[in-house]
Amino acid sequence: MKKRKINNSAAYRMITGVFKQQRGGLTTADITAKTALPLDTVRELMPDISSEYSARVSVTESGEILYSFPSGFKSKYRGFKAAAGRVLRAIGNAVKTASAALFKVWIMVMLLGYFVFFMLIALAALMLSVVGSNSSNSDNRQGGSGGGFFFASGIFDFIIRIWFYSELTRSLDGAYAYGRTRKAPKGKPLYKAIFSFVFGDGDPNAALETRERQALISYIQANKGVISLPEFMVLTGTSGGAADSLIGAYCAEYGGMPEATNDGTVVYRFDDLLRRVDRRDRSFGGFSAPLKRLKQFSSNLKKMNIWFGIINAINLFFGSYFFIEAMNSGHILTQEHFNAASRIYGVTYVLMSNFISNPLPAIFIGLGVVPLVFSLLFWLIPLIRFILLKQDNEKIKLENLRKTGFTAIWENPENVNPNDIKPASVECQPKDMTAARERVIKDMGVYSIPDVVVNENGETIYSFNELNREKTALEKYRLKIDSRESELGKVIFNTDE
Repeated sequence: MKKRKINNSAAYRMITGVFKQQRGGLTTADITAKTALPLDTVRELMPDISSEYSARVSVTESGEILYSFPSGFKSKYRGFKAAAGRVLRAIGNAVKTASAALFKVWIMVMLLGYFVFFMLIALAALMLSVVGSNSSNSDNRQGGSGGGFFFASGIFDFIIRIWFYSELTRSLDGAYAYGRTRKAPKGKPLYKAIFSFVFGDGDPNAALETRERQALISYIQANKGVISLPEFMVLTGTSGGAADSLIGAYCAEYGGMPEATNDGTVVYRFDDLLRRVDRRDRSFGGFSAPLKRLKQFSSNLKKMNIWFGIINAINLFFGSYFFIEAMNSGHILTQEHFNAASRIYGVTYVLMSNFISNPLPAIFIGLGVVPLVFSLLFWLIPLIRFILLKQDNEKIKLENLRKTGFTAIWENPENVNPNDIKPASVECQPKDMTAARERVIKDMGVYSIPDVVVNENGETIYSFNELNREKTALEKYRLKIDSRESELGKVIFNTDE
């Protein structure tokens, strides 16, 4: 198990954030429970935080240190260097935010900008074709101009709807449902919607490790600082050797020590986590391990993504068209060249020649290569993401099922029927539930081999007898622990005195 890397700057801000929300006295165990930071990291940073913000430091009868900030959070570092550091951090954060926003806007400009430009070129070519048709064939003037202008107006209407229609980012059904008296909820900006289609909306489980650690610490604190490996497996969803390695890492970070009971059962004690001011039980009465959320392709409405796909398909078509035509037709220097080239390419070349002496590279790269590559990536990235997303979600469902399945086994280890593992949440339901249930039983069986019998209904029943014995031994062990041993006692000294 690799050692977790801790960013001390981020940890510093996390700890100060805890005290800004609760300025009363806290021990390192209290801070660790709220931040899930390692005890050593908290102990290392607290002297610096205390010094910078002039903390009140108190010592209890048990020798534990309490930190509080009754005077608020005013840093004593007010010189030029400290101010410059804060300004640079603010500028850095602003640059990151602006860069992300500009990237999203750039994608929108590329998608819609090329679409509008291609539509205008097509419209110009169409208008010239109509004019040419009217001058050369007066018999077809009425039909030609009427059809041409009807199509042209349709293109203009389409451009206006795509470019200016803000309801593209809203649900039309929702707008009707809210009626006239209530306003419909405001949709997300268009550039964010386009980014969501291409790259999604981020990892919904980015903070899961921290929440999982907080749940584990809460459970340990609510159970007299003791946890067994099966309980650890339930809370983390790990099994076998992975769980054994992971709990070792937790021991290193949170001051845990393995200990054997009288009957040889191994338990893990985290006495340092019990030396706290906040004695509340935050474990919700038992196993409350957070489940992973399924990843979604996009938070956009389905019809919105369809529109983006249509626009990109048009860009892909025109990008391919100009790429091929630039290679085949090349320069247009004479009327014969113009007549030999396709209409849209010829019109585009002539129009751009009024501004550029040699428009061929601009057409080949600017209207061919760039939109072609962009449009391919605009589809390829979501396609790959969609495929990987389905695979990731199946893994997430299995991991969540492992937690709920391990919970069911631990609560009734002597009578485990795989068919009774029926989680209601879709986040815990893999595609092949039968195979997934068997996998959960097998993963717990790596730690404790069960006895297998077939009941009168032909169902396979697993009995984890050794697990039940360990559960009983654990309960007896906890009963012998005196909670008063972890009490802090009265304050016997503080820096105000």
